[in-house]
Amino acid sequence: MSEWEIETEIEAYYERGDERERLTRNARGRLEFARMQDLLRRILPGDSLDVLDVGGATGIHSAWLAADGHKVTLVDPVASQVAVAAQLPGVEAVVGDARDLPCEDASFDAVLLMGPLYHLTERGHRVQALAEARRCVRPGGVVAAVTINRTAGWCDYLLFQAGGNDKGLSAEASLRIMREGDLRYADQDIFTTAYLAHPGEVASEFADAGLGGAVQYAVQGFPGYIPELERLIDDEAVRAHLMEGLRIIETEPSLLGASNHLLTVAAIPE
Repeated sequence: MSEWEIETEIEAYYERGDERERLTRNARGRLEFARMQDLLRRILPGDSLDVLDVGGATGIHSAWLAADGHKVTLVDPVASQVAVAAQLPGVEAVVGDARDLPCEDASFDAVLLMGPLYHLTERGHRVQALAEARRCVRPGGVVAAVTINRTAGWCDYLLFQAGGNDKGLSAEASLRIMREGDLRYADQDIFTTAYLAHPGEVASEFADAGLGGAVQYAVQGFPGYIPELERLIDDEAVRAHLMEGLRIIETEPSLLGASNHLLTVAAIPE
């Protein structure tokens, strides 16, 4: 495998198309999607922006960003996903790698990495991807990246056990992943190779890429692991209460690691 190629198991996983409806098919996905929209709409530095969606897959985030009035360019290494995203109104989609973006310097107001970092299992590759995002963003813009927290695999294992299906993830593997962060596709049946990070690791990688002063947000927070989450999401009043509570605790340092996903954001000085 050359330095900038994607692992074959990761490409094969996304070619299957299982991820295309992940954010809409169950309560956990729906909460993640709603929170990501809520966070990004508050974080983006204005209206009618040039937005780069790196590793944007088939464009689930690009679609609503374009509908909000932004000019969106999507870059993804999987050609079949780019072909789907290219059909979205207001979205330009091209094949490319997060570590070597096919974009000019300072050409976007916001660069979003909603998935690439957790599929780059080597620290140097993650820092390279963040440095590329830094290169492509304009002064006054933002770089935002999503990571999976170190405890996510273990929490998923416990949820699967509670539901009577371990999804192929063993107790031993769940603890090893929590200690080491290295999730391999052979460990389980529901995802592929990924790196699960501590919040402090992510902040350090941002700093090494020239993105100091980053702010971190818990996306789902610990309520994302509630077994009866579907009932909360489907009740409009309770859902509004849940969303407001998550806004209150989203940057609490002691709770960042308790969320399945973390959003780290760095503002670029004018």
